[in-house]
Amino acid sequence: MKAMILSQIEDLSVNRSPLKLVERPLPSCGERDILVRVLTCGVCRTDLDEIEGRTLPAFFPIIVGHQIVGTVVGKGKNAHRFQEGDRVGIAWIHSSCGKCHYCQNGRENLCPEFKGTGRDAHGGYAEYTVVGEDFAYPLPAVFSDEEAAPLLCAGAVGYRALKLGKIENGENIGFLGFGASGHLVMKVARYLYPDSKIFVFSRSQKEQSLAWEMGAFWVGHFDHQPPEKLHCVIDTTPVWKPVVSVLGKLTPGGRLIINAIRKEEGDKEYLWQLDYPEHLWMEKEVKTVANVTRQDVVEFLELAGRIPIRPEIEVFGLQEANCALLELKEGKIRGAKVLRIEGA
Repeated sequence: MKAMILSQIEDLSVNRSPLKLVERPLPSCGERDILVRVLTCGVCRTDLDEIEGRTLPAFFPIIVGHQIVGTVVGKGKNAHRFQEGDRVGIAWIHSSCGKCHYCQNGRENLCPEFKGTGRDAHGGYAEYTVVGEDFAYPLPAVFSDEEAAPLLCAGAVGYRALKLGKIENGENIGFLGFGASGHLVMKVARYLYPDSKIFVFSRSQKEQSLAWEMGAFWVGHFDHQPPEKLHCVIDTTPVWKPVVSVLGKLTPGGRLIINAIRKEEGDKEYLWQLDYPEHLWMEKEVKTVANVTRQDVVEFLELAGRIPIRPEIEVFGLQEANCALLELKEGKIRGAKVLRIEGA
């Protein structure tokens, strides 16, 4: 099979083509695994974090990618959940122990043995991949292969961020950054909280234009002051400056949800600008999103199909993965980027 592999940590500012196209043997199935022929795979900022070493892959060479849509073409002898030909999705959660306190209480995202697809196991920048049948999901027929891919991380993890925000209808909702996750979560927020106003902060003209088109109440730069205070803000940016900036824009009791596995270190000095009375006092809350549970994925896919959500997507071929990643790093974003794998 063809696969784009990462052989070592790379800085995309120095090496603009960190992934190399190679031929590899087809992966083999364990007893309860399914073999999936990959059709599409979303491109996520976490892929950048893995490539540049902010969250380290478990081994090299590795195939990154964790927003996978494909069809079942083989299975282990004890895998019975899916049939060959079924279309399935694979998300960031590749496996967890199933036995610890967190797994037993529906918080498998915090499991000490949590494994991420494309970081701790081979992912979807390839023609085939393998996953345990309990960590694959049937996909609503309403979505094309390209549309379904970003739902599996940008959508599902964003949905978890929305849940952690404990939002009530009518509260002001803010988004820091408006890429793949932000634009999907805004669609969900407008459906679940129809009386809430949506405020979008972005430095990208593409993202700002998309936010206006989608019906945002207010759109501006991170440094701009919105006309009203915000009850909950979801941050999907890779840096610290917007986080510090928005804390002063929260209402008393406001919540900031940071939806990122890692932050880049380049502007860490902004953390020293935190001012307790301005930024944190009055019972403001800061919470992080860690990974995603299978239940999050199931709930979000059902909700996305019911709305239905239509992601804004830009499609690339498998061999164009480096180009898609570079555009993501440089902020050339409008919606979600998706690799079309079949026929690569």
